[in-house]
Amino acid sequence: MLKLAFIIDPIAKLDPLHDTSVALMEAAQSLGHQVWITQANLLSVVDSKAWATLEHVQLQKVVLVEGHWEVNLPWYQLGDRIFAELETMDAIFVRTDPPVDALYLYATYILDYVDKAKTLVVNDPQGLRAANEKMYALQFLTSIPETIVSADKEIIREFMRSKGAAILKPLGNKAGEGILYLEQRDRNFNSIVELSTLQGKIPVMVQTFLPAAKQGDKRIILLDGVPIGALNRLSSGNEFRNNMAAGGTVAKTEITPREQEICAELAPKLQADGLYFVGIDVIGGYLTEVNVTSPTGIREIDRLDATHLGEQVIKWVEQQKLGKIT
Repeated sequence: MLKLAFIIDPIAKLDPLHDTSVALMEAAQSLGHQVWITQANLLSVVDSKAWATLEHVQLQKVVLVEGHWEVNLPWYQLGDRIFAELETMDAIFVRTDPPVDALYLYATYILDYVDKAKTLVVNDPQGLRAANEKMYALQFLTSIPETIVSADKEIIREFMRSKGAAILKPLGNKAGEGILYLEQRDRNFNSIVELSTLQGKIPVMVQTFLPAAKQGDKRIILLDGVPIGALNRLSSGNEFRNNMAAGGTVAKTEITPREQEICAELAPKLQADGLYFVGIDVIGGYLTEVNVTSPTGIREIDRLDATHLGEQVIKWVEQQKLGKIT
């Protein structure tokens, strides 16, 4: 039996029918492991060791009923509350949602004081700091669409002149927040750029608009650099964003040979940075984002494909800690 800690947002705010963190915790419990939870603000360093206030949690099993997930309420029960060294845990899952603000960064600094020889941290705190979810993709030039990052209005304007249409993305948001569609002759161009860059103080990503977005934005889940599942996200109504949080729907899909190539290009770098559980976004054969903080999609993929990705992830942890194949 392993002891697994999950650094999450307040559990009462999680959605057990959607949240990947809950799916992972449920899988760990089903496989006979202890599940403990904590939050970023409950981490400490004492005697140069990382500690946390941890609560033991028991979860109700989420079940698939006529094509949708159901769970009995209350869906979780909290048990013992302890203050313990994180190295007493076999593995730690860092699953706090963005933004990557000061609290998030301080939590990663505290996690640097976990001995990696004793405890597996998913994902590695140094990798989390290195991998801005927008900018990390810029390393993979054969996989991404044409992209710039700038706070300079004239640089953005020149890019727009050559592309005609583009997508503007704040570097620190999640779930499609603040993403804007720009056209070259947009009468609001100046205001949009000024608001998004805080009057030229904060850089943003500007990426060539991909018409293939109309056919969906594919989320692919990678485990230790290997794709293990995917879903296609489709926008609703007149909304151009495909994110589920923006009202998008999901559909069953397959991982194409081109997408396998993208995953293969990313794998060595992800493994080197300790980014073991990752969700990448692909549109029309182009990599657009690399999600490392709290990638989601397991519940939807399991529902569509009758898979058990959470168990696959936990069994991978077992292999790392126990050297066994289950």
